[in-house]
Amino acid sequence: MDRRAATRALAGAAATGATLLDSLEGWLQPAPRAEPSPRHGRLGRRDIEELEGTARAFRAWDHKYGGGLRRKAVIGQLNEVASHLDEHQAPAIEQRLFRVMAYLGGTAATMAWDSGMHKQAQNYYRLALRAAHAGGDTAFGVNVLAGMARQMLCRDRPQDALELVHLAHKRAHRTVGPRVRAMLHTREAWAYVAMGRSAAFRRATSEAADTLADADPGDEPYWITYFDRAELAGVTGGRLLDLARQNPRQHAETAAESINKALATRGPEAGRSHALDLIGLAECHFLLGDLPGAVEQTRQAVEAAACTQSSRVRTQLSHLYPYTVGRGASRAVAEARTMIRDQLSKRGEP
Repeated sequence: MDRRAATRALAGAAATGATLLDSLEGWLQPAPRAEPSPRHGRLGRRDIEELEGTARAFRAWDHKYGGGLRRKAVIGQLNEVASHLDEHQAPAIEQRLFRVMAYLGGTAATMAWDSGMHKQAQNYYRLALRAAHAGGDTAFGVNVLAGMARQMLCRDRPQDALELVHLAHKRAHRTVGPRVRAMLHTREAWAYVAMGRSAAFRRATSEAADTLADADPGDEPYWITYFDRAELAGVTGGRLLDLARQNPRQHAETAAESINKALATRGPEAGRSHALDLIGLAECHFLLGDLPGAVEQTRQAVEAAACTQSSRVRTQLSHLYPYTVGRGASRAVAEARTMIRDQLSKRGEP
């Protein structure tokens, strides 16, 4: 991927949503070296550090709030980075610019699919993967593939997700840190649950916990530091909840225990994740037949959902609504139904 290819790829994704045609398999091959150019850009170390700081701030936005208007700011920053790449920077600056493009592309992709824009999300993921390849950032390339797998899982395409995870595992072996590898195991576990392979789910979840135990807090990139024991507990609880919908008696209580572990460690500052935890816990209480607990958790979930602009949060909240229908004259359950309906009726950030 050379400079002009990066710029063309960005233009296609941002302006038209055109599919980026490069094969994902090509990412496993060494990145080609760009031909030297007599022209050089004027960016220096301080400039690139500011761009890196901006990419980091945008990623924090995404984790806390989701998509919305912030996605447009990320796309604007992507255009600026592409214009700097077209100026033929010094090699060290250019490599860091490609990495910034990868980070921004990954954030734009997550924000897009969190807003239900799956085609654009896929294009931005491909752009991020190409930029990570050009910037020599193997670990972030693995992270991008994991993000693409998560998108496939949310679209009920577990086999596609599993293939993406396996591709990521090929590149991650002995080249990326334990947090990234543990996160990959959780995506694998998610795919197994969706495919009805409960034994494989337990094995992959156990591998994730064992791998995460080797993680050093200060030894990996900032963009994966979110994946800690709380995140592992939250995603595991979510998968157990998937199983509980099929067999509440066997899995609902275990799912609630795992989600509570996440909630005990990360609070409202976790934003979207906190809201998703509360929604999942409310559903666990409904499945267990604990209506007072379900109503209280629903109230907390609605309050947390109001603090995000995530379409994913709204979708998950809507899944609670059927539990509040047809349960007699219970005033508490009717109030929970009203809270959910009122929150879903509010217009979210575009």
